[in-house]
Parts: sequence; C-alpha cells; structure tokens
Amino acid sequence: MRKICSIISVFIVLALFFSCNTMKKPYHTKVFEPVYMSLSDIRNGINNEPTKPLKNTGKIYFYNNYILINEINEGIHIIDNINPSNPQNISFISIPGNSDMAVRNNVLYANSYIDLVAFDISNITNPTVLKRIENIFPNLLEINNYSYVDKEKGLLVDFIEKDTVIYIDEYGDGGISVPIRGDIAFDKSNGAAESSNGSMTGKGGSMARFTIYDKYLYSVDRQSLQLFDIQNPRDPKVWNKVNIGWDIETIYPFKNKLFIGSMMGMYIYDVSNSSQPVLLSQFSHTTACDPIVADDNFAYVTLRTGTRCLGNLNQLEVFDIKNITNPILLKTYPMQEPAGLGLDNNILFICDGPAGLKVYDVKDPLNIELIDWKSDIHTFDVIPLGKSLLMIGNDGFYQYDYTNPKDLKLLSKIPIVK
Repeated sequence: MRKICSIISVFIVLALFFSCNTMKKPYHTKVFEPVYMSLSDIRNGINNEPTKPLKNTGKIYFYNNYILINEINEGIHIIDNINPSNPQNISFISIPGNSDMAVRNNVLYANSYIDLVAFDISNITNPTVLKRIENIFPNLLEINNYSYVDKEKGLLVDFIEKDTVIYIDEYGDGGISVPIRGDIAFDKSNGAAESSNGSMTGKGGSMARFTIYDKYLYSVDRQSLQLFDIQNPRDPKVWNKVNIGWDIETIYPFKNKLFIGSMMGMYIYDVSNSSQPVLLSQFSHTTACDPIVADDNFAYVTLRTGTRCLGNLNQLEVFDIKNITNPILLKTYPMQEPAGLGLDNNILFICDGPAGLKVYDVKDPLNIELIDWKSDIHTFDVIPLGKSLLMIGNDGFYQYDYTNPKDLKLLSKIPIVK
C-alpha cells in the first residue's frame, strides 16, 4: 500500500512539474489588422492639392487635352497634355477611396469608397464639388475584399500585415501573440469622343468600371450595373440598378452596346434604350480576369491569373460577334499575363503585364500578326486616341505615336516614384 502511494505521489509531482514548466516554442506567422476611416473623414477629405509624384497608379482617362491618372485610393492626378511630347503634371484632386472616373461636359464623376462625387472641372486646377450621392456603391469595396462599416469605427478601408510570434507548447496549448513588425501589404492591385447626343465625353481604358453613354453614367460593382441619369451633368440622379452576376470587373462601351467583363465570362448588353439595358448574350469561361474591347464584328478578351484571378489561363480570346446574340469563340492566343487592351481599326494593343506592350495586326482574327513589341516595360492599360497611345505601367505613364503601328515612337514618359 505504501509503495502504491509512493508511485501515485511521484506521478502527481511529475504532472505538477510539467504543467508549470512546459517549454513553449516560438512560431512566426502573420496577422492582418483592420484599418478604419470615419465616414466624416472620408467625406471631408476631398481637397485640391499641388502636384505630387505618381506612386501607386491605377486607371487612366482622357478628356479634352487632359489626362486623368488615378492614384489608387487617394485621388486623381491632372496632366495637361496639349503637347503629348511634354505633358505637364499640374494638380492633384485628393479623393479618399478613389479608383474610377468618367467625364461629361466638364463634370468629373468619381467614386470615393461607397459614394459618388460629381466635380465641376471647368477650372481644372480648382475643381469644386457639385454633388455627392452617399452609400451608392456598397459592393464596390468588395473588389478589394473589404466591405464593412462599423458604426463606431467607420469604414474598413485597409489591412496592415504584421509579422507575429506565437508561443505554442509541445502539447498544443496556445501562447501569447507578439507583433514584431508592421507594414502595409494590402494588394491595391488599371481623343475626347462625341457621344450620341453631341456632348463632350472623355475616354477610359478597358480596365474601367465607369463609362458614359447617351444620358447615363454606368458603373459596375462586383455583381451589378448601376445607372445614373446625367441629362443634367451637374446634377446626377440615381436611376436604375441591374443585377448581372458575380465577380464583375470591367465595362467597355461600343456604339449602343456595353461589353461587361467578369471573372466568369463576358456579358453583352443593348443600351439602345439607354435607361433600360437589355442582356443580349453571355459567354462563360473558366475563372480568370477579363477586360474586353470590341468593334462591329469581333470582341477581344484577355484572360489572366493574378492576385485575385484564379485559374491558370493567360491568353487572348477572339470572338465573332456578328450575331450579337450568339458570340462564337474563334481562337485563343497564349499570353504571359495580359491585362488591359485597346483597339483602333485593325490594330490591337495588349498590355501583357511583365511581357510588355504588344501591337497586333488583327485584319485576320484567325491569324493575328505581332507587328511591334515593347518588351522592357511592365504594362497595365492603354487608350488609343487615333494617332497617339496612352499607356500606364508599373514604372510610369507613357505616350507613343502609332502613326506607323509597326514602329511605335515614344513621345513622353512621366515616371512613377517608388
């Protein structure tokens, strides 16, 4: 009996010893801490500022000899482009949460996180706010995987990634997390035309989520097409909302059609009655990012993998759309990591990411011909303007003369400051 008691006592002592002296091992991991901004700070954050360098650029837009370049989530650079060989960075509009824009008759429409803001840019170096429509883009934030409003903290606008040490004992018990370094690692990763009613309207690239046709501003969020009546451009009004599908990414206008790209395919809408878009057709593909350009006969779609784009497709797809209700995939061409593209008659410009800017003759869509290739730049989106090409990439904003599309001539470059 005494021996048994002695054995039990030893087990008790050992148990107490190990429970008090467990060795905890450090494990390095990462956590993401949310960053909030109050709605009042967002809505009071619009300012006209002096010029600032391009740092984290997104989409580009052309209007009336001016280039508008988005600084992602911060605002819009205004570039005087009356001389494309010597563009001048003249001012900056601070717009918290901005990613998209469009212009009609000296009125700039821009998103500010969940709001639409209209600016008078008659004096483009001193724009003034005309109107704000609040909470109209609740799903636009989902593009970057944050769409939450806390009544006390405000809008979730970013995440800070922090390296963290977690101490775990050998029995699996959790320890204490100790942040040791924090840095931003959130992925923030895109000539003036006469519209059908004679108004002066700008031109965006293929990565755009805003476009203007007739009397309406169209915008796409992750699943919907939102319409704004801009018959009076200075007083935009909420008009209609059309559910499209899932993972909508881009919108491209051609005549009375809207070509809408998604991670799952292409949608074509008729806007002959511009207030009531009608779905004409759709084409589904495996998951990939999907901007589109088109003419009367063919649509060109780039598919790519990337930060948000799943799947393994990096290619150009060519569709026959002569029967607009039944698009037919004619052929695919391999690419490296294509993003935006532009079309001028039979010349197709493709931003093939790290592979550079590629220029194709597409007179025969079944046998397109590579006629020029700027391989030393990382490209994102383009806007062809008849003779000159606007291109934004990782290291700068470029302009090329493509009078001879077989030999693009660099006109100018505004560098991006890293």
